[in-house]
Amino acid sequence: MMMIKQFAHFLTLAAALAATTAFAAPAETLVQRGAYLARAGDCIACHSAPGKPAFAGGLAIDSGHGIIYSTNITPDKQRGIGAYTEQQFADAVRKGVKPDGTHLYPAMPYTSYAKVADADIKALYAYFQAGVQPSAYKPPSTSMDFPFNLRWGMAVWNYMFASDKPFKAQPGWSAQVRNGAYLVEGLGHCSSCHTPRGFAMNEKAGDSSEAKFLAGGDLNGWPVPSLRGLPRWSEAAIVDYLQTGRNATSAVAGEMTAVVAHSTAYLDDADLQSIAAYLKTLSPAAPRTATVKAQGVEATAKKLTAATNLTLGERLYLDNCAACHFVNGKGASRVFPVLDGATVANAESPAGLIHVIMQGARTPSTDKAPSILVMPGFGKRLDDQEVAALASFVRQGWSNTGAPVTEREVAKVRTRLTQE
Repeated sequence: MMMIKQFAHFLTLAAALAATTAFAAPAETLVQRGAYLARAGDCIACHSAPGKPAFAGGLAIDSGHGIIYSTNITPDKQRGIGAYTEQQFADAVRKGVKPDGTHLYPAMPYTSYAKVADADIKALYAYFQAGVQPSAYKPPSTSMDFPFNLRWGMAVWNYMFASDKPFKAQPGWSAQVRNGAYLVEGLGHCSSCHTPRGFAMNEKAGDSSEAKFLAGGDLNGWPVPSLRGLPRWSEAAIVDYLQTGRNATSAVAGEMTAVVAHSTAYLDDADLQSIAAYLKTLSPAAPRTATVKAQGVEATAKKLTAATNLTLGERLYLDNCAACHFVNGKGASRVFPVLDGATVANAESPAGLIHVIMQGARTPSTDKAPSILVMPGFGKRLDDQEVAALASFVRQGWSNTGAPVTEREVAKVRTRLTQE
C-alpha cells in the first residue's frame, strides 16, 4: 500500500514549506540534519492534509480496503509525538509500532525505514521534537473493512513480510553507490512504488540483491516503471529529473510530481548523484515482449505530415498534440516530453497514458527549474472512443509497441478520476 499524494495537496503546502532547505553536513546542527532527512523521506507529503498544519496528519489514504488517515507527527504531547522517547520514535519509524503497542498499517513505509541508521533516527527525532511547530489537530479515525480493521493482524503480516534487518551494502560498491543505495532503499522508500507487490500487498523484493527490486509495479491504477539501470538515461539525466521534474526527454506526472516537489528537489547534488550512480548499477529488468508491430518513426512522421487518409487517432493527435510533441514524436528538450519510446506509452497497462491524456500534467516549481510547464487535460473535450483512439495511436506510432486501448479501459480511468 502506498499513500495517495495529490497534486492539489502539495500546492497547498508549498508556502508553508518554502523556508525548509537542505543543509551542508559539516556546518549543520542535529535539527537541521533531521530537517534534511525528513525531506529525503518525503514525510511532509503524507503527514499533512490540505488546510491543516504541516505534519499534523489527516491525509486520507484509500487502501482499497478502507480509508487510512495519516497521523499527527508534530511535537504536540497529546495529539502528536511530543511525548515519545527517542526509542519509541525509532520503533514507530522502523517497526511500525506505536508506544502503546498498536501496529501501524504499511501505508507508513516502515519496511523501508527499517534500514535507517541510528544516527539518522536521532537527527529525525531531534527535528520532529524541536524543529516542527506543534499542532493539537486530531486527524479522523482510520476506518478499515473487516478483517483489516483488526490491527493485531499486522503482527502476522510483519512476521511474514517485514524485515528489521539494517541496511547492507553489496560487495564491490563504491562509497558513492553505497550512499545512493542507502537513500533509495531506506528513507527514499522508492520500492514502495517501484517494486511489484504480492497477494498481501507485500513487496516481492527487499533490496538490490533480488531481481524484482525496483522492477516496476502498479500504484493506484498507474503502471510504475522499473528503475533498474534506466538504460535510456544517463546519470546526469537522472539527477536532472529528480532535481527539476524534467530532463531532455521526459517530465514528471502522477505521484512522482509530488515526490520531486516535496523531496528530491531539496536533496544536494552529491546525494542525487549517488542515487543516480546506484540506480545505474542495477541490471535492467527484462523488456516486455511487444504485442504490436511498430509503424516506424519515418512512416508515422510522413503520414502525419501528409495529413491524408488519417485514422481517428492520427487526426486527434494532429489536432491536439502535434503542436508540442511534433509529427516525429520527439517533443522539445526540457519542455515537451518525447513520445517516441516513452515508458508511459509502451507500458503493458495503458492507464498512465490515459490519465495524462484526460487529466493533463504539470511540472513542479523547483529552485533549479522555477517555471511550471502545463499540459492541459483533454478529458472534457474527448469522449471515451476518442481517448481510446488517440492513446492507441500514441502507443503504436513511431517505434512504440504498446497494445491498442479499448473504450472500456478509458471508461475505467474516467470513473476513477471522477471519484478523486
